Amino acid sequence: MIMKSKVTFNKTGLYSIIASVLVVLAFATTSFARVNVESNLDGDGHVAISGELRQWHDVTLNLSGPFCSETDTAPNPFTDYRFTVTFEHESGTPKYTVPGYFAADGNAAESGANSGNIWRAHLSSDRTGKWTYHISFVRGPWVAISDLPGKSVAPFNGLTGSFVIKPTDKTGRDFRGKGRLQYVGRHYLQFAGTGEYFLKAGSDAPETLLGTADFDNTIAMKEKVPLKTWSAHLKDWKQGDPVWHGNKGKGLIGAINYLASKGVNSISFIPYNAGGDGDDVWPFVERNDKLHYDCSKLDQWGIVFSYAQQKGLYLHFKLQETENDDERKRKGADIIDIPRKADGRLPVPEALDGGVLGPERRLYLRELIARFGQNLALNWNLGEENTQTSEEQRAMAQYISDTDPYIHNIVIHTYPNMQDRVYPPLIGNGSALTGASLQNMYNETHAKTLQWVRASERAGKPWVVANDEQGSASFGVPPDPGYEGFSGTAGKGKDAYDLNDIRRYTLWGNLMAGGAGVEYYFGYKLPQNDIVAEDYRSRDKSWDYCRIALDFFKEKKIPFWEMENEDELVGNYAHDNSLYCFASKSELYLVYLPHGGRATLDMTLAAGEFSVSWFNPREGGALFPDKIVDGGQPVLLNAPSKNDDWLAVVKRQRP
Repeated sequence: MIMKSKVTFNKTGLYSIIASVLVVLAFATTSFARVNVESNLDGDGHVAISGELRQWHDVTLNLSGPFCSETDTAPNPFTDYRFTVTFEHESGTPKYTVPGYFAADGNAAESGANSGNIWRAHLSSDRTGKWTYHISFVRGPWVAISDLPGKSVAPFNGLTGSFVIKPTDKTGRDFRGKGRLQYVGRHYLQFAGTGEYFLKAGSDAPETLLGTADFDNTIAMKEKVPLKTWSAHLKDWKQGDPVWHGNKGKGLIGAINYLASKGVNSISFIPYNAGGDGDDVWPFVERNDKLHYDCSKLDQWGIVFSYAQQKGLYLHFKLQETENDDERKRKGADIIDIPRKADGRLPVPEALDGGVLGPERRLYLRELIARFGQNLALNWNLGEENTQTSEEQRAMAQYISDTDPYIHNIVIHTYPNMQDRVYPPLIGNGSALTGASLQNMYNETHAKTLQWVRASERAGKPWVVANDEQGSASFGVPPDPGYEGFSGTAGKGKDAYDLNDIRRYTLWGNLMAGGAGVEYYFGYKLPQNDIVAEDYRSRDKSWDYCRIALDFFKEKKIPFWEMENEDELVGNYAHDNSLYCFASKSELYLVYLPHGGRATLDMTLAAGEFSVSWFNPREGGALFPDKIVDGGQPVLLNAPSKNDDWLAVVKRQRP
């Protein structure tokens, strides 16, 4: 018999178990009573390798192991078994120790199973050739989220085998033809396969993307936030695209097809929003059971994530939101504790461990990394509008870094008026973070992006800085003019703006500051807002502007990873929205004129001849040749038209 223990963590996030009651000898020796399970249901240790055995593909190891149910408590299959697999290339490098997970019957997305004996781990293989695997399978109380040795589980512990990986055969947008996106100590992520650097532009909304009716055990807790059907995108689903349960998932898969067809490359979602604005997404078997995970629902999420990667969409995991990240709330520019309720209940019962790196938070992170970390292009965001302490943020980021074998980009998002407090303790060697997910007014994007690009550079660890939420909070990026009768204008009077202002000051504002790209937030007052959106065509024209920008950098072969902001060269010392300059000094200068007209580029230190041409950010296409100029002096740039935005491309002439 096992008696309940209380699990706590000290200030550095190190694991400790403080027994709340005396524990019998059986507990001390880590033996378990297998509750309501017949031993003949356990697997025989057979290992099956599935998936396309190709470089950069998801190679899945399936072990026939101990039989469990999702709701078992003694042992709990999520906390009391530690299943890990070490994959090693025949050369000795790379070598990955990958967390595994309980997968019910191994086909839960289709069967809806909540029990079984299949345990699973994923390899995202860097190299062709022979790979070996070595399985570690131990049990013990809380062993999955600790470094405790545990007790060997025979005959599964120590199993080994091998398989051979062939070259990738994927091309185009499919990330399996490019490789894993990696943080390489610069302001941009780089594909490990092709060496390309990455700029993103896509959707930050809806944050409730996973609050979709077609996922198993997904429940709407708020009358005004119904589950999504994505009916507007059913027409975008194509024969042969993924489904589950016969015909489930068509709408969301169609939405992914639509975004890919528009040329954007990023989507965002919150995997746990209990107690938040949507209150319809959690990975658990029940909303308040944080120690038991829903295998079929998570497998269905996995189908969507995997397909998104094949269609060239980066996955932005916003791991929690401000309402459930801790037991604090924002008051102005301050964070204050929320008092306990009169009856002694926790003020925010949905918060994992109240905000600290405790067993609930560790398990949550481990499960997401184990199930989805094999995806090639993603980031882990500590949370939307995060209010945890610096110590808690550091501990969480470090645990992600230590657990994720593929070392994906780790970022943080917080309130605009809290950035100067939250970010400085975390830049440089202050944390395992490698980027910032900025929230600012749409017309502050340029200055704020540049602030954190330069601050992180000075700290010795350049951050990947994206703008992922644009104010005002009420409106965000407005729908297209004419969508559902919408005028196209957000706000009123001097505060009014439209999609053209978003293009000028948010999209190009970020890129010209050395930012890594944007995701568009939909506000909460306009049609298809951040909570209820399920029609991406509401921002169809804005996606065009994103594609045009991405295509410019790719097709014109702009080496943005070697460039930096040089606003001072066009007299913009305040880094306002008058003019932007992004340059590789003496080689290439991009000058963005938000409203056309004239600009003077200081080229006094750049000798030689340069060509001047113009790019149209509204329509894309070829460059318009202008003139040849001599360096060593100020150069006058005259845009082809007034009022419209234009980008001057000033490039050194080669013999």
